[in-house]
Order: sequence, then structure tokens, then C-alpha cells
Amino acid sequence: MKAYAVTDVGRVRRQNEDAIFTSTDPVGLLPNLFVVADGMGGHNAGDRASKIAVDSIISSVEETNKLDPEDILRDALVRANKAIISEAAQEPSLAGMGTTAVMATVIGSVLYVANIGDSRLYVIKNRPVQVTRDHSWVEEMVREGKLNRGDPTYMEKKNIITKALGIAGEIAPDLFTVDLDVGNLILLCSDGLTGMVNDDTLFEIVRHEYEPQEIAAALVRTAKNNGGRDNISVVVVDPELSEVDVWC
Repeated sequence: MKAYAVTDVGRVRRQNEDAIFTSTDPVGLLPNLFVVADGMGGHNAGDRASKIAVDSIISSVEETNKLDPEDILRDALVRANKAIISEAAQEPSLAGMGTTAVMATVIGSVLYVANIGDSRLYVIKNRPVQVTRDHSWVEEMVREGKLNRGDPTYMEKKNIITKALGIAGEIAPDLFTVDLDVGNLILLCSDGLTGMVNDDTLFEIVRHEYEPQEIAAALVRTAKNNGGRDNISVVVVDPELSEVDVWC
């Protein structure tokens, strides 16, 4: 397995409110772990929220004795949510801070994913397939057939998040399980990438680059060339599966 992670402030923001974590080595009972969190809130609250989330997720995974990967991922996000709320309660200047989070682990040829917010996970082979569902007002309207992507209203309100860590006392993260195939790549990213790079361009980059580090660098470079209006975080994972891995 190969993986590479990068986060960039972009061309407009003054500070980076994203936080990432990548390990191809075991973390607790999981054989690997990948996380992207995109913080939100005034002053320094956004970067605090994303850092708290990532630190809490790592601690939760390291300390759990549960064996079910879905339970491990869900519990990690629930714990991160409580940690952010607790921190905000102690510092009035942090009130209202929150963060998206998408996390994943690969066990054998199975990908386990949990997310809350609009940071995304894609599985890519012949085309990019978005596994996660954005918890945003505009995407909920799209799913209900009330709005089209690219409409003026979509562009105006695409940053309205309906779920995130730190916003409510109880959360229900989305959980996904994907059977991987030979040649699959996994991409976790913040909306600083997807807001600047569409799926077609994303796929063209993956087709012409080979190593995770090269793909990640090209994605960030393209997002910045297209305006870089937000922080950009990218985690690219190549599970390096063989036919034996998939069929066993």
C-alpha cells in the first residue's frame, strides 16, 4: 500500500483550517487510517476544530477494543464531536466552531468509510465514483430534484453545511463499505479541491500521473491554478491490490 497526503492554504485564505492524517501502518486495531477534516468558525476556531477532531479520532482508534471497523470509525467521530463541543464550552471565543470529517481504512480488499460534512471520498478506476454524500444544503436539494449543480443558487449556497462535528450534541455519521478492485485508487479531500476541480479534470489527472505523491501534487496545483479560493487537502491511497487479494 502506498499513500500520500498534502494540505495547502490555497491562494485566498490567510490560514489553513484543514487537518489531515495518513498512516499505512496499524493504528490501534486498524491496519491503516486516513483522515481529512475541514474546519469552520471565526478567528482561530476552524483550525482548532479540525485539529481537535483529528487528534481525537486517532486517540479513539488507538484506544478502542472493538473489532468491527464500522464501530471503530463511528465511535471515533462521535468522540471527536464531544471533544470539540467540550473545548468550545471552555472558551467563549471558540463558540460555534466545527469541522467536517471523512475517514477510511482498508482491510484486505474492503474499504470502510465514515463521513460527516462535505469532505469527500472517491474510489477511482475507470472514472471517479463519489462514495460519500455531501451533508450540504445544496446537495440535499440536488438529491431531492429541487436544484441542479451549477445553478446560481447552488453556487451561492454551496457552503451551507447541514451536518458537521461540533454543531450538535448527537451525530449520526454516514458509513459506507466498498469492495475494491485491482487498480482502484482512493481519494479523500476537502471541498477546497472539489470546488476548484471537477470530476472530469480529476480523472484526467489520475490517468496521467502514477504515484500517489504525483497525483496529490497535481490535484493541489490544479486547484490553485483554478483560483484556490479555499484550503486544499488531498489524501491519495493506492491499495496495490492483486487478483489474489480481490478473490480471496
